[in-house]
Amino acid sequence: MKTFLFSFLFLLFFSVPHQTIGQDTLINFDDVEFSDGQSSESTVAGQADTTELVNFDGVVFSDGVDSAAQDSTVEAAVVASSDQGSTPQASLWKIFVAGVLGGFAAFFMPCIFPMVPLTVSFFTKKAGSRSKAITQALLYGLSIIVIYVALGMLITIAFGPEALNELSTNGIFNFFFFLLLVVFATSFLGAFEITLPSSFVNKIDSNSDKGGLVGLFFMAASLAVVSFSCTGPIIGTLLVEAATRGERLGPAIGMLGFSMALAIPFVLFAMFPSMLKSLPKSGGWLNSVKVVLGFLELALALKFLSNVDLAYNWNFLDREVYLALWIVIFGLLGLYLIGKIKFSHDSTLEYLSVPRTMLAILVFTFVVYMVPGMWGAPLKAISAFLPPIGTQDFDLTSGVSTGHSAQSAEASSRKHYTYFHSKATIKGMDPYYDYQEALAASKAQNKPLMLDFTGWNCVNCRKMEAEVWSAPKIRNLINEEFILVELYVDDKVLTLPENEHYISPSTGKKVNTVSKRNADLQITRFNSNSQPLYALLDSDGQLLVPTSGAVYDIDKYEAFLRSGLEKFKSKQPIK
Repeated sequence: MKTFLFSFLFLLFFSVPHQTIGQDTLINFDDVEFSDGQSSESTVAGQADTTELVNFDGVVFSDGVDSAAQDSTVEAAVVASSDQGSTPQASLWKIFVAGVLGGFAAFFMPCIFPMVPLTVSFFTKKAGSRSKAITQALLYGLSIIVIYVALGMLITIAFGPEALNELSTNGIFNFFFFLLLVVFATSFLGAFEITLPSSFVNKIDSNSDKGGLVGLFFMAASLAVVSFSCTGPIIGTLLVEAATRGERLGPAIGMLGFSMALAIPFVLFAMFPSMLKSLPKSGGWLNSVKVVLGFLELALALKFLSNVDLAYNWNFLDREVYLALWIVIFGLLGLYLIGKIKFSHDSTLEYLSVPRTMLAILVFTFVVYMVPGMWGAPLKAISAFLPPIGTQDFDLTSGVSTGHSAQSAEASSRKHYTYFHSKATIKGMDPYYDYQEALAASKAQNKPLMLDFTGWNCVNCRKMEAEVWSAPKIRNLINEEFILVELYVDDKVLTLPENEHYISPSTGKKVNTVSKRNADLQITRFNSNSQPLYALLDSDGQLLVPTSGAVYDIDKYEAFLRSGLEKFKSKQPIK
């Protein structure tokens, strides 16, 4: 029953494992709105200040400060960060590994697993010799890879790389993905099967009888279309996740990992037919794999709905509601694993196998772990995947003293403060949410400015806040030595007055909201479009040290902050 571990790890990789391999939130410049939203006061910057915002000089890359970058483009965006920061390469590797896990999960689905002995037997008998059987199996496996990678490339061609960048924060797409994953989940739970038209399936299957390379290719195509009812939801989930990461090659890389994991077993068993004896027999456990994936798909779908809820300020999927749904979903999964719940296609569970018991223990432990979160427990292990702690209505820890009450009283008069702070409060910190206002405070208090480019949908941002900023020495250092300003790049509610709208010289897009202006500031000034991005500036807005992405090592992040602080103090005149 190792298959349960494969199935559980596959979709869990998209959620909890965001803790280990970062996901960037990408900037969106679309003008689509679900509702009119709430207008808000603009920033203190007038029209003249807006010009200053889009004509920054002094952009700095990893080798210094004060270098010109007005002519830089979004395509050349690079974050000068530590080696633990998120990079496009790391994101592509994450997509590839997710594809591999998805491919292994698909291999143990009831539409594919029973076909393995038949397919291998076909190669060994028809080929006549072991070497020819191996050659045919290799070509068969290569055909599987070509088919699925081509599917991934079609996604990129259909949407285009720029559109893929916008998917991560586009409300319509996120809501569509939520509905799509719910459909996939209900299919896996047995409500219906997602199948391709029978005429198309029969036509592909008839071509598999041809000899040579063409026949092998259509055999692989037959596997893809016949098993679509099982693999379709996995492929769909993988493509959605890859597309919303904004990487141009993401869908193709995901399909490469998926197809390799799916093809390799067929090739190996053709090379070593005796290994077939070690495979478990087909049975009801194959359907259990589908059901487990169905529960995980349902849990994952809530993340996309949460993205929309936060960006459009709907406020109906708060943190405790989100957690309650997860507790129920994983609780039902645990009951299913121990045989207390049975679906229509399930066979009778006569006894619990050891792997199934271990997986049930893991699931129930996860449920118990989440329960304290209903009363405000930080839940650091999954905090990056949950809505911000500020959306929690009932928080028993909210009255804990942080030693920063003076700043809290002063913060009530800040522009945009109430809207952002009510949803995104980082316990013990009172950041600004407007660049010009924070810059003025930096001058008044003679403290360096810390820019945090963040987003509602930024998983790495939540992880940094929960695991690094929550450390007392980091929180105290930021509170006492810096003026912190959080600049959200994906909010859909706060709009700019019409006289402050402008066309970005970097992107050519219209900037008419607070989040778009923050995004344009990040692109124009720091030549980056991924979050989180941390920039330490002096009171004149000049960069002190190279910018940094996510750094999950507390000591290294402290060193980054102190390097900026020392540079700031060294520039101050001696009194």
